[in-house]
Amino acid sequence: MNSPINRTSNTLRYPWLDYLRGFLTLLVVAHHSSLAYTTFATFNKEMYVSSTNPVVDITRWLGMDYFEDFNDIFFMALMFLIGGIFLMSSIQKKGQSSFISDRFYRLFIPFLFGSTVPMLIAYLPSYYLAYGNFNLRSYIIDFFTVESWPAGPMWFIWLLFLFNLVFAILFPLVKSLMKRIGRSIGNHAHRPLKIILGFYLVAWLSYVPMVMLSGAGTWTGVGPFDFQVSRVLLYFSFFIIGIILGTSGIDQGIFGENSFFVKKWFLWVAGCILTYLLLKSIEAPLTLIYKQQKLSEVQAFLIYRSIWILSCVFSSLAFLVLFRKVFNSISPWWQKLSDNAYGIYLIHYIFVVWCQFVLTYIDLPVILKFTITFVISVGASWAVSFFLGKIEGWRRCTNKEITMPYFKVKSK
Repeated sequence: MNSPINRTSNTLRYPWLDYLRGFLTLLVVAHHSSLAYTTFATFNKEMYVSSTNPVVDITRWLGMDYFEDFNDIFFMALMFLIGGIFLMSSIQKKGQSSFISDRFYRLFIPFLFGSTVPMLIAYLPSYYLAYGNFNLRSYIIDFFTVESWPAGPMWFIWLLFLFNLVFAILFPLVKSLMKRIGRSIGNHAHRPLKIILGFYLVAWLSYVPMVMLSGAGTWTGVGPFDFQVSRVLLYFSFFIIGIILGTSGIDQGIFGENSFFVKKWFLWVAGCILTYLLLKSIEAPLTLIYKQQKLSEVQAFLIYRSIWILSCVFSSLAFLVLFRKVFNSISPWWQKLSDNAYGIYLIHYIFVVWCQFVLTYIDLPVILKFTITFVISVGASWAVSFFLGKIEGWRRCTNKEITMPYFKVKSK
């Protein structure tokens, strides 16, 4: 049995969650690296912030569509779930006021920095593509006025901060309920279908009505405080699920070493693959049946979005149980990635967009452009994060305790 206790550091840790968080950060970089090369990519010269990506290449590949789409269905929801796992223990350990103050430094201040300095650098190629010059004064004015201060990937950080704040305020009222639900889920670890059905129903109710009302791609907000309307409740529900899963110990219950979920990990991986293949396979038939008026628009919508959310649930579970099963020992490489994951997230967009911009002038296959962008963006943002980590203020704001606290335990 692989213990989560690192006896040399006298610290309780869950390496598989560390590494999953690091992996998802890499997936975020890869996702953004692919967006310049999808077949549906569009660039709006009138307002470049409304483009599908800050830079759009003339070279496209359908494979990028599938890669981007698969990620888009689940990976941000899973990041919110992970963001909630240690919340209860953190509030109990620090108290409400200290916890909120801590989150202000670890989330809100990095959000303000990330949505300003890195985004100003990252969106400059967009301004050039729209207006044909690098006039910095005009660009900065346009960035904050016409484009309304685009936050780019930083939307995740402010929304996570908001969720943290809301839960911290409500903590005295809901902590007992969260623990009861957590114990109930743990007691039903041998009944996976019941747990999956509950997970699916919560996700369905938090997403499908919202996307029906607002549309799938609607974003709103004030300045950098931007969010996708159709998914805000989905993300919050995953965040709450993460809190519930963490109440009794994340390595217990459904993620215990001998649980059905972990022992039969391959079933969830297969479910992840098969539900996504099902989703893509029904797109054309549903469109055809709808055009033949054999289904109403609402019926076609409900079928598609119900399978979409099933894919989200299975993909999230698949990655959780896969990392729980495989990554249970300390790996120096993975650990370094996890240590710098937050810094990589804050900085990577600069390198992604500028690589895509430079590569638009070079004739290369899409897969090579994507690979170059991804590798340079990960390497450069990792290096910058590492060196910035030597600065006390940066260390305080990007410490990975945001989602992966290290609890002191007694020596044995």
